[in-house]
Amino acid sequence: MLDFGFDKIALIGAVALIVIGPEKLPKVARTMGHLFGKAQRYVAEVKAEVNRSIELDELKKMKTEFEDAARNVEQTVRSGVAQAGSVIADEWRGAQEALAGGGGGGSGSEGGGGSAYEPPAPSYRHPKKNWRLKRGAMPQWYKRREGVRTHAQSGAARVARFRPPGLKSPRP
Repeated sequence: MLDFGFDKIALIGAVALIVIGPEKLPKVARTMGHLFGKAQRYVAEVKAEVNRSIELDELKKMKTEFEDAARNVEQTVRSGVAQAGSVIADEWRGAQEALAGGGGGGSGSEGGGGSAYEPPAPSYRHPKKNWRLKRGAMPQWYKRREGVRTHAQSGAARVARFRPPGLKSPRP
């Protein structure tokens, strides 16, 4: 901004004292201070807004670069998968032709089917997960030592269980 040294400020103060007068000078100085503070805040807000817009532009640019890179990776992966799929399909066709060609040209002693061996399809099996077994896997001595409750009790039953033997129930 402007470079004010001590000598320039003193000169401005002396001129203001002569022109404005000693009675109004404090009020005018206070008003000038408020206006100068408002101007500084306004400049700071404008700078912050400009910085935000610059950062927003940079973020948008980074977003487009990232999306382009993601598209390139996706295209590369898709082409690789398609290529691998075509290689597997070619190998599968070759294996089927080899099995069909080897089974049909024999002397007939191979068993009469003529079709290639196909293993049976796997049937569904339940995973047999049981939460009760998992809870029961913890030994009882460990549960007793650590204070794990194994039986559900009401509050009154728990109080009655841990009441000293000489005390009677408070209700008649």
